[in-house]
Amino acid sequence: MDGVYDRRAPKRDVTLSLDEDILQRAKSLPGTLSERVEKLLAADVAQAERERRLDATIAALNAFDDTHGSFADEHLDHL
Repeated sequence: MDGVYDRRAPKRDVTLSLDEDILQRAKSLPGTLSERVEKLLAADVAQAERERRLDATIAALNAFDDTHGSFADEHLDHL
């Protein structure tokens, strides 16, 4: 997840409430719970940022289309 967050930033203690069953199952997985939660949160943040950029791009393209018309519309008459 390079570029999503500063891996050198200081760590901070937080309190989480997790389902006991999933917590027990997670203890058998490699790595620490903190590492796994951090990795999952980084993936969620990256996905949210990709979706925000995509939404902004779509909005910009729609605004361009509203102002200037669709490039495709100029060429559909020739089909």
